[in-house]
Order: sequence, then C-alpha cells, then structure tokens
Amino acid sequence: MQLLRSTLILSLALVACSSDLLAQQTAKFAPVKPAGDPATFGANIQRTMTLLATSTPEKRNRVRILFYGQSVTRNPWWNVVADDLRNRFPHADLEIENRAIGGYGGPVLINTAEFDLYPFYPDLVIFHVWSGVESGHQEKIIRRIRERTTAEVLLWTSNLRWPSTVPPDGDPQHASVLAKDAQDQAISDLYFRLGRELDCEVADVRTGMQGYLKENNLVVKDTLRDTVHPNALGNFLIAELVKPHLRYDPSFPDDKWKDLVTDVPINDARVQKKDDGSLTLNFQGNRIDVIAAPDDAAPGDAAKADVLLDGKSPSQFPELYYHTRPSPTPVAGRPAFNRIDHRAPLQVETWTARILECDLEKDVLRYEISGSKTGPDGTGDHKQRFVSHSGRVVIEPRMWMVNWSLRYRKQSLPKDYKVTWETRPLFVDVWQSPAVADPSKEYPTVLAQGFKNGDHSLTLTPQTSGKLPIKAFRIYQPPLKVSEEE
Repeated sequence: MQLLRSTLILSLALVACSSDLLAQQTAKFAPVKPAGDPATFGANIQRTMTLLATSTPEKRNRVRILFYGQSVTRNPWWNVVADDLRNRFPHADLEIENRAIGGYGGPVLINTAEFDLYPFYPDLVIFHVWSGVESGHQEKIIRRIRERTTAEVLLWTSNLRWPSTVPPDGDPQHASVLAKDAQDQAISDLYFRLGRELDCEVADVRTGMQGYLKENNLVVKDTLRDTVHPNALGNFLIAELVKPHLRYDPSFPDDKWKDLVTDVPINDARVQKKDDGSLTLNFQGNRIDVIAAPDDAAPGDAAKADVLLDGKSPSQFPELYYHTRPSPTPVAGRPAFNRIDHRAPLQVETWTARILECDLEKDVLRYEISGSKTGPDGTGDHKQRFVSHSGRVVIEPRMWMVNWSLRYRKQSLPKDYKVTWETRPLFVDVWQSPAVADPSKEYPTVLAQGFKNGDHSLTLTPQTSGKLPIKAFRIYQPPLKVSEEE
C-alpha cells in the first residue's frame, strides 16, 4: 500500500492537470468503487439518459448539458465526463457547456444564474457549490431550476479539502480539519435532502473519495494541488464517481419525467387546423418549440408564419427578454458585474458600460451606460443602486467586480476598457422554416420561453399560402410552480 501511495504522489508531482494529461493518467490509478447502490444510479436523470441512449444514426436526439458551480467545477474532470458522454452516445446531438465561475459561492451564483442558467434551459445541470448552505442560496438555485426549466439535476457532493495550517499527514481530528469536514458534510446533507424532495440525482463524491483513500492508504492532501482544488488524482476521482450516475436503465419508472417535455405531432388531434393554413395548439407549460420538417422550397423561399401566444405577439411579453452575461473584468475572468435587472420593458439591443473614473485606493468606480437603440442611459456609482433613465438597466450596489479583480491581480485599469452585453429575445414573432440539411437531426426553434407556467394558446399563421413544413410542437412544463417570492 505504501508503495502505491508513493507512486501516486510522484505521478501527481510530475503531471499537470490538463484534461488530456488527466486522461493519460487514468490507467495509472487504482479503480474507484462508487459510494451507494449502483443499481439505483441514474434514477433521477432518466429523461436525459433516455434521450442519449435512444439516439441512433437515423434519429439524433438533441441534448443540452450545463456544468455550473465554482472553480472546482471548471477543473479538467468535467471534460473527462463530457468526453465520456460523447464517446458512449456518439449519435446524440450533444451540446455541453461549462459556465462555472471561480470563487463564486451560492450567494453570488444566485445572481449570475439569472443570465447563465435559466435562459440556457438545459436538459441536465451538473452542479456543486461550496457556500450558501446555511443562507439557503444553494437550495434556491436548485428550486428555481425545477420551477423555471424542465432540466434534471445531478448534484455531486464535495471533493475533500485540507487546511493549509495542518501538515498533509497531520491529525485528522485537528479543529481546522473538523471545521472543513463539517462544512462539506452540510453540503452533502443538503444535496441528499434536495435529492429526496426535488428528485435530483446525487453522486456521493465525498464518501467515494474517503473510501478510496482508506483502501489505498492515502491522505486527503494526495488528491489536492492546494487546499481545495483537485490534482490529477483528485480530478480522476471526481470524474469516476460522477460518471456511473450518467446511466440509462429502461426499468426505472418514468412517471416523474415523461410529462416534463411533450412532443405533439403536427397530425395530432390537439393541433387545430384552419383553411388559411393556420395552426393552433392549447397547452400547459412555460416554453414551446416548433420542430421543422424538410421543406422543398427553393433557398430564399422558406416558409414563414406569424406567431401568436395567447393572442399576442411574443415580443409583447416583457418576461421573454433577458440580459446576457456581461463581458469579463480586465483580469480574473469573472463577469464585470454579477447581475442586471430592469424595471421597464426590454428591447433587443447591445449595451455598453464605459468607465468614467476608477480609483482602487479609494474604491471609486463611476461609469456610464448606453444602449445601441436606447442611446445614452445614465451614469452610476458601483456603491449605489443604478437605475438607467429608460429603466431597462438596473444594477444593484456592489454587483461590479472590476475594482475587486484589479486589486486581486494588483493591476491598473486598461485604457479604453469597456463592458458589453446584450438584451436577447427568448422568442420569435415570425417563424421561418430552417433548411433541414440532415434529416437525422432535429431543427427546433424556440417560439417562446419564460412565460408563466400555466395554460396557454399558440397560433401560427402562414404569411403565404401553402402547408407549413412542421414535424411537431414541443411543450416544456417544469415540475414545480414558481414560489410566491419569485
């Protein structure tokens, strides 16, 4: 056992933590035994796994997966998990993103999730955050995922940490060690509770790593490159303890997920057809897509249809617009500010914030905001609540990260630095049929997303005569209703 430990420590000292090098190291580490009953793994993410497993060369299901959390979630293990899914399900039309932000705990991510997470509307979220347990921010994020989207959620319990004040072979009963252990156990307890209450999948990374260390005569520090971030072995363990949960099992009951997303074929009796070629569908949910069918029309002659949601153009619904993540701070890679709200209806446009004054010693940051359509829209101070003249931009105090990032890296503000972001639509007022170049793939268009989860009516009216090239409508109905505080 001691020889194995020495070999592992030597390999960790020589190997950098890139995803490619991590993959090369896999064969050098002892196999990992997952914590829990493998027969139950994947039970709460079977909609996603069914889409992946039933993809074929003739029918490539579209699947979106989002990794979200902090810096540990941005470590190379996530690439190993993503590559494993691509290799195991080569026929799925996979879109995988990682929008985790280093250093951001639950109290901050609850703000950035507004532009990072809910508008993306993934099929699966793989999530872990260190802080925000006692404050309730982590639970709010997970509940909002289940309220605002149909995404399934995989929570993974924390990797092991070790305080810098205690030697690697120090006393595991040291007060600093026990304090971190208690924090990590609280996260684990929260995740298992949310797993039961909100039907989330839970990968018990924490217990699995503890068992691995005991079996191989290793210590916590053998899995770390500092006090919290995993080294090659740590990344290997997280990946190997998450991957078994990404498992398809058709014997699991489907009652909890089968109605989250429903396809209504164009020839279904629920689709009402009129002589003018218009189509009407009554449905329940907070999002509706249209899936295009092949169209024989010549290029430039694509079919077009006016879209009405509850009798109005989707652009008339204020909740169907959102502000995107702002461009990053000059250093440290975080968003320039962590949340953008509004108190007046939005329009599609690009925004720019220019710095008027920046004094790090006095903690001064003054700025001006302008929109590509709105025009000059006011000046603000990062310590004060900013409401633009139009009301289309609201930035709460201390949301700006520019001064913090410059102090953190001990740098000055670059000349001509500016922040940009967009207001984007979660709708189309006019659907235009896309070119269906590959009949094995789906060609969906989001007609409207983000309206109240309830009863609605959709109508598509062709702009010219002829049958609309539509295969089906896709309805999304989140499992939870939005809470009163929302």
